[in-house]
Amino acid sequence: MVERKEYLQKLWSWKDEQVIKVVTGIRRCGKSTLLKQYQNKLKSVGVTEEQIISINFEELENEPLLDYKSLYQYIKERLCEDKMTYIFLDEIQKVTSFEKVVDSLHVKENIDIYITGSNAYMLSGDLATLLTGRYVEISMLPLSFKEYVEITGIPKEQAFSEYMKTGGFPYIAVMDRTDEKVEIYLEGIYNTVIVRDIEDRQARKEMNCGKRKITDITLLKTIARYLASVIGSPISIKSITNYLISSGRKVSANTVSDYVDALTESFIFYSVDRFDIVGKQLLKVNKKLYMVDLGLRNHILPRKRYDLGFSIENIVFFELLRRGNKVNIGKYGSTEVDFVAQKQGVIVYYQVTADMTAEETFEREMRPLKEIKDNYEKIVLTLDHFSLGNYDGIKVINVIDWLLENQI
Repeated sequence: MVERKEYLQKLWSWKDEQVIKVVTGIRRCGKSTLLKQYQNKLKSVGVTEEQIISINFEELENEPLLDYKSLYQYIKERLCEDKMTYIFLDEIQKVTSFEKVVDSLHVKENIDIYITGSNAYMLSGDLATLLTGRYVEISMLPLSFKEYVEITGIPKEQAFSEYMKTGGFPYIAVMDRTDEKVEIYLEGIYNTVIVRDIEDRQARKEMNCGKRKITDITLLKTIARYLASVIGSPISIKSITNYLISSGRKVSANTVSDYVDALTESFIFYSVDRFDIVGKQLLKVNKKLYMVDLGLRNHILPRKRYDLGFSIENIVFFELLRRGNKVNIGKYGSTEVDFVAQKQGVIVYYQVTADMTAEETFEREMRPLKEIKDNYEKIVLTLDHFSLGNYDGIKVINVIDWLLENQI
């Protein structure tokens, strides 16, 4: 099992607190493994087997517990008296009306609840209403580049090349990474997410008659391929709809919007708003989307060369999220800053580029940062080693070294 130390520590910091711990993230990013590691850590400090109730709803033997009343009764019969009971419900979105179970358990004494889910839709609607202020979400991602290097033990330059190609799903880091095996593994993840997770989402939405259904998997995959091909570029529902119509698909903007929501709620794509640096407000048009894993992107966009700069930008975006930042795209007048990262009231501006050695590229990347007149840190991340340094307060840093930094 690949140990995800940072997530384990984050989960441990909430131990015995009277909030429900909700671990979310794309399939196979390590949520189930995290729960097992956490349970082992509990046992290491004296928690007994009887104090742990762990149910994975992906396992066939737990199918009778998909009925929320049966699930509640099963758990209730196993609660410890006068001792803390730790309850782990893995892939809970499979249980219809599971929020009733969680809410009822949460009000009892000596109960510590941990749930996981592979679709953000589980945190909308009834659950969010019932549990407002009573849960903490821990968003889990595939391996960071630093984790990938630590697990594989290969030199950082070679590791970065592999990481860009195969991505960061934990099992890939420990498997025999032949092209064929990686391709088969990613195919399995992609089809499971596209079909099964979106079916789970659909089952929940069917309780709301006003919601449209995701019924055309071919259309869903077509939209996913298009979004993967334009990561890092401004898009709108209108631009996606126009692309599909120009490709011969008759589709409405409302349908496209629903399908894009399905792809973001299953954690394949992450949406990023643009932020007006001067006006200090979010802009409602032309968001950008980034894909959770470059291995998945390469899988659905085979045999074609894609922009190296956008791939690096994709990696940087998710690293900023891992480091606890709120991330936006920056707009400053007529120029754009790749990322405005905010953490605990401190802002850092980032530009990302594959190579800064060409004079016109250097000027293009520097110009937006030079125009911003505040005193927040400004950083350019690049793959090249020749333009590194400090230019009037703007730091140019090698992106691989930055990814491997120790974070406080």
